[in-house]
Amino acid sequence: MTTLPSGSGFTRRTLLGAGVSAAAVGLLAACSGGSGGNSGSGGGDASKPLKFWNMPWGAPAFLTEDKRITAAYQPKDGFGKAQYQQIQWANFIQSFSTAVAANNGPAVSSGGGTQAFLFASQDKIAYADNLLDSWKSNGIYDDFLPGVVDTLKTDKGYAAVPYNLDMRLVWYNQALLDQAGADVPTDWDSYEEMCRKLKKIGVYGYGTRSGAGAFTGFHQMVAHMINNGGGLFNSDQEPDVVTEPNIQAIEWVLGMVKNGYSDPRAATYTSDNFYSQVSAKKFGGAWDGAGLKPNVDAAVAKDMIVGDPLTGPSGDKGALYFPNNIMMYKNTPSQEASEAFLTYYYKNMAPLWTKNTGIGLPVLKSIANAAYKDDPDATKILNVWQPISKTWGAPGQNTVFLNVTKVDGTQPTINFAQSVLGGNVTAKGALETLQKALESA
Repeated sequence: MTTLPSGSGFTRRTLLGAGVSAAAVGLLAACSGGSGGNSGSGGGDASKPLKFWNMPWGAPAFLTEDKRITAAYQPKDGFGKAQYQQIQWANFIQSFSTAVAANNGPAVSSGGGTQAFLFASQDKIAYADNLLDSWKSNGIYDDFLPGVVDTLKTDKGYAAVPYNLDMRLVWYNQALLDQAGADVPTDWDSYEEMCRKLKKIGVYGYGTRSGAGAFTGFHQMVAHMINNGGGLFNSDQEPDVVTEPNIQAIEWVLGMVKNGYSDPRAATYTSDNFYSQVSAKKFGGAWDGAGLKPNVDAAVAKDMIVGDPLTGPSGDKGALYFPNNIMMYKNTPSQEASEAFLTYYYKNMAPLWTKNTGIGLPVLKSIANAAYKDDPDATKILNVWQPISKTWGAPGQNTVFLNVTKVDGTQPTINFAQSVLGGNVTAKGALETLQKALESA
């Protein structure tokens, strides 16, 4: 199993998380006026080619296989063939915003994890309710992992359908734990005990990073908040970060820093720095995504195991994850054609995983079973971590929505994570600063 490095500049999740500026997101959101709608009207000529734009979700093998799957699509009479185009992460927001504004964009695409919500706010998205209803009769709907479909539900309908997952979880170097005489933790207290023992052999127990392009440090702090029953947003989808569960979670991280359980340079570490520290056996516990092993030395990777979700002081288990998705647009040769293509694609996309092309974790149970039957790490992530994971919308709701663009890869969140890992703030003070920054964003 391989994925792109978690927390890299091209995070594959959201527009801002891909290193795109807030101003650019504003440009996209301002592409056009109009109100939302529950279905796509279509372009009027179903025989025209149906444009499918996809992102480079994995290694070069992903593009080869994805193009093959698309080219093999045989539409019913009267519908056009699917026309494939890969959009690079480096300029994807400009590519989509310009094309969609000119009504020259795709009929179907993947993209940033919040992209569908941005375009839905501008009345450009064809909601997926009819498609999902049709999948209830052909087995696709029941094949989705628990909860992932509803993460994309809005008050006007489903803005997109789940495609692949980016997870946040903890890995342990079992060899280092054995050397230190430490047990695999089950809760926050036993995690601290593990860190105390690892410190005695010169190893950091709380491995993380928050340097240039490495957003995982903030992701993990949010995951700790969720683990304690907290999070960033209330039920009105507004930032609400200065809460007791969040304060307790950040105090716990600050304790890691002040006790020397976190590398003092973690605030400046890039993802490459982070993986180098794991490879150098300096991190006994490492908070990352599912793709850690391919990014570290093979001799160390064999000792890395996926831990269990910790039980927080509140008694909760929880983590943060990002459901990447595929969306449909109102500017299509035919809405029926868009839905027919996606039905074909989801029935035939398994090789993207079974051929190990590097795409994120699958959202369909059948694909996960086929691709990872001999991979205990991926199996545990999907069976144990995914069911307890929540989106940016926690604790108010377990969905994605437009406002989350304020917190993914933005400067206020980077400043927050770096200040906490620097150790020279209080938990409440850091959260108050973050709240003010999000309110003015």
